[in-house]
Amino acid sequence: MQKNHLTETRFSNLELSDTLILSLKDAGFHQCTPIQEKTLPLALRGKDVAGQAQTGTGKTAAFLLATFQHLINDDNDWDEDDDDGFDDFEDADFDETAEKKPAKPIQNKARQYPRALVLAPTRELAIQIHKDALLLSKRLNFSFALIYGGTDYQKQLTRIKTNVDIIIGTPGRIIDFYKQGAFTLNHIEVMVLDEADRMFDLGFIKDIRYLLRRMPPPDQRLNMLFSATLSYKVTELAYEHMNNPVLVKIETEEVTSKAIKQSAYCPANDQKLPLLIGILNQHKPQRSIIFVNTKRCAEELDATLNANGFKTAALSGDVPQEKRQKLLASFQQNEISLLIATDVAARGLHIPDVSHVFNYDLPQDVEDYVHRIGRTARFGASGEAISFICEEYAYSMPDIEEYIGQKIPVGAIPAELLADVIKPERKPREFKPAPRGKRPPHNPNRKPKAPSLTP
Repeated sequence: MQKNHLTETRFSNLELSDTLILSLKDAGFHQCTPIQEKTLPLALRGKDVAGQAQTGTGKTAAFLLATFQHLINDDNDWDEDDDDGFDDFEDADFDETAEKKPAKPIQNKARQYPRALVLAPTRELAIQIHKDALLLSKRLNFSFALIYGGTDYQKQLTRIKTNVDIIIGTPGRIIDFYKQGAFTLNHIEVMVLDEADRMFDLGFIKDIRYLLRRMPPPDQRLNMLFSATLSYKVTELAYEHMNNPVLVKIETEEVTSKAIKQSAYCPANDQKLPLLIGILNQHKPQRSIIFVNTKRCAEELDATLNANGFKTAALSGDVPQEKRQKLLASFQQNEISLLIATDVAARGLHIPDVSHVFNYDLPQDVEDYVHRIGRTARFGASGEAISFICEEYAYSMPDIEEYIGQKIPVGAIPAELLADVIKPERKPREFKPAPRGKRPPHNPNRKPKAPSLTP
């Protein structure tokens, strides 16, 4: 992994507790990325932050570290009053000439939960944030609740009813549990909104406002918002629900990372499969993602690549959550080398060491191109993005090149790159007799149909 994505600022030079510094060292983190260098000093001083940076640049660690430190500081303030017991008495108790007054009774203070809320647009991103939170808090005594839709309803409901410090999840199910009275938002000290632009894209903004309006006022909590783009809508949300946030933008010369080598081919539709298999045989990537536009294409490509000796799995929007997590785990553990995905996986997946991204189908939204190829070259690594400009989706390429501000080089297709394709065996459709209740009733008086006289 390259380290030129890091700055000279070390975490040990920031206002982080010794415990957090040790946790970072355990995880192998010593120097800040640019977004961490710009946002952490502000958030650690209690300033609200709205940050913009490319995907895979360390935004998650930035807001998690600031959240942990804020709660640590609050814990220290909470315990200060009982250090020597003197704060529980009037000053007059130490003046011999003053009239004696009874000592104030020591109150049993009760911590209020939850203390922080981290909102993410997708289940995959929420799961990844939770995973990073566990890694960075190994030496801390924080409890977490991971809340998202699609599975484990009762398990999550039971968990959120306990005294958890930090809730991490997607808006829909969090609101569901909130309306049931499973927890309260009255004591939120830290609010984090990750990938805010995606929240707008997915239509979550009403849910976000619903939750924000039920928390303490913005000036009574630390607020952090992170986004790939600080659009007008995102900025308006920040100023409405945050306390004079500082806007931090990590400017880049290009929309896409320089660490990604981009290239393209122009195959005919019947050349796409032979070309893909030929490139895979040539590059032999250990872990790569192939993006398609439809579930049907994902399933057909999955069957064909499996028939040609590749370990693949298809991921689309209607895959059940439990199966989706198993597929992603198999992919990360190299049990599967190729993940075929629709745009459900274009964001929120933080999978290390993805060397290649293939746009088997060009995306119809230019921003999806950036998010797709951003699955590679993460955290300073390099990667390669190969796109097929086929007959069906060729019209997307001019818009993509205009958006990213560069021409993508197109390579020739030599005959030797077109591999022979083994077609998957199609299973014969099983005959299933109609259920008895749906068969037409037997009519003994029914006359047989006369044969047709026409040829």
